[in-house]
Formats: sequence, C-alpha cells, structure tokens
Amino acid sequence: MRRMGRQFLAYVVMAMLGPVLTAVAADAPYRLASRFAVGGDGGWDYLTVDAPTHRLFVSRATRVQVIDVQTGRLITEVQGTEGVHGIALAPELGAAFTSNGRTATVTVFDLQTLKPTATVQIAGKNPDAILYEPVSKRVFTFNGDSSDATAIDAQSHAVVGTVVLTARPEFAVADGRGTIFVNLEAKSAIAAIDARSLKVTATWPIAPCEEPSGLAIDREHRRLFSVCRNKLMAVVDADSGRLLTTLPIGDRVDGAAFDAKTGLAFSSNGSGTVTVVHEDAPERFRVVAEVATQPGARTIALDDTTHRIYLPTAEFGQVPPPTPENPHPRPPIVPGSFVVLVLEPAP
Repeated sequence: MRRMGRQFLAYVVMAMLGPVLTAVAADAPYRLASRFAVGGDGGWDYLTVDAPTHRLFVSRATRVQVIDVQTGRLITEVQGTEGVHGIALAPELGAAFTSNGRTATVTVFDLQTLKPTATVQIAGKNPDAILYEPVSKRVFTFNGDSSDATAIDAQSHAVVGTVVLTARPEFAVADGRGTIFVNLEAKSAIAAIDARSLKVTATWPIAPCEEPSGLAIDREHRRLFSVCRNKLMAVVDADSGRLLTTLPIGDRVDGAAFDAKTGLAFSSNGSGTVTVVHEDAPERFRVVAEVATQPGARTIALDDTTHRIYLPTAEFGQVPPPTPENPHPRPPIVPGSFVVLVLEPAP
C-alpha cells in the first residue's frame, strides 16, 4: 500500500478545513459513532481487527498500536517493527505477523502476551501487504520494491519460497480454499496464486480500473472487489476472472472491505469519504451511499461481528516551502492528532 506521504499533497487542503463527520446521504447505512483519540507520533498504514478479543492492531511507522475497541484505549505497543505496513493474524496458532518495510523483516508476536517472539529476515524488498493463508498455514508478504511475494511457514518461521509477480503488488486476500488474490498496481490486474505450489495460476486485467490498491472478497459468492486510483471499484469473478461491473467510488482510495452478513462492500477514500456498495445479487451491485469521514482516512478494517468499520487518520499542518534538498515537502502531522474513526450501521 502506498505510504501516507504520497497522498499528503493531494488532500492537505481538505485536511486543514477540518473533518466533516456527517453522512453525505440522509439515508446512508453507516454513521460516525465515535473516534478513538490515540495520539502518538508517526504515520500509519494498514490496520486489522481481532474480533474475538475486541482488539484493533494499527501499524504506526516503528511499532504496532493495540487498541481496545470497547473502550478506545491504547492497550500496548508492539515494538521492533521498523517501517511496519501490515499485520496478519493467525488465531489458530496464537500468533500475529507484521511486514516491516525498512528492514525487510517479519516480526512474529504472541496474541496473548502481545510480545515479539521471533524475527524473520526475507529477501524481498519493502514488504508491504501481508496475510495468513490457513490452508497452507503460510504467511505471505507482498514486496513492493521487488515485485514478488515471500512465503513463510507460520509455525517454523522458515522462508519456504518466493512467488515472482509481473508488477508491484498491493493488497491481497485469501479465499479460504488455498488461493490468494493480489492487486498488481502498475499492470491494473489481479493475480491468482496457489498458496501450496507458490505458482501464479492466472492474471486478469481489470480495465477500465487503473492502479488498483485495496482488495476485498465475498468468499461465498466468489466475488472480488478491487478499488482503483481512477475512482472506480471493479467487481471480478474469482473463478473465471470475468469483470462483472465497475462502480464509481471516492478519490484517493487505498482500502476495501466486504461484510458477508450485510452484503456491503466498502471503499475507504483518502479524500474523506467511504463509498458503500451493496451486493443485491452475485451479478448485480449498486452504490448506496457516500459517508463522509475525514481527509486522510484511506485504510480500513472491518469487524464482521459488530459490522463496525475503523479508519485511521490525523490532522495536518501547513506544507513547508520547498528547498533544493527537499523540493517536494510533505505537510507535517499535527502532534497528538492521530485518531481512529469508528463507523457503525445507522439505526
């Protein structure tokens, strides 16, 4: 997933205007319920919900913040994760795994003690997205700067292989049957990977969707929801690769989620909205709402037991003037302004 700094200039003006925390549509199915004032220094990227323990794991540059979603309070921080992008949970093994871009490592930590237990060095460059695939019992990192994926045995922590991809990978999802799907950003395509053989079994173009980032899956109906930089969501058949439809979404998208119980797909847009799409039938989809959030809220996590969605963001200061050493300066994060927005189904 693209680092936060790449999107600063695009939405800083909106950010300085302050958050708009009301639904765009009066009949929007979601509303802002609360905001966790987490604070702390550093940027952010992916976040992951552990629903049974009511915990939210948020990547914060050098560590993972663990938040109690019932109280909004910070429980602890998992250290030693330089350049952390994502967090993958393996509840059956009692373990979690982080992708650390700066050091090309994966940190393993215990889900009970929240203490690191191992560090795995990988050959892939800038591991970004990460997931646990339950059939093979492997953890996969998707490495942005080497255009490949690294497979790690989740129990022994041994690196078992590399999957060569044809373009920079973005977000990935597993279907629970042994197949992984990953967005290929520059190629505007989705690749299917056999998690056991470590082979790419298909690559499907998703034009007119361009530069896909976030990806979600409806496992029951075998549907993929890929969100793209040109403000489109592509819905793809996960068996044939057939493009079923595209739908309009908000600007500066980075994340996606799907709630199997409600049939709702979500696109988190850094411009300050969440696009809500309903799956009326496996062949029919429609946009039902644009819910306003806050500029910078571009990644998303879904709790499929409460149907709440979580979006991290912050406030930003003035862009400093360019200098010869820094011709494209980024606006600073206002100290202490980092929050997690909590959206829940409207009553």
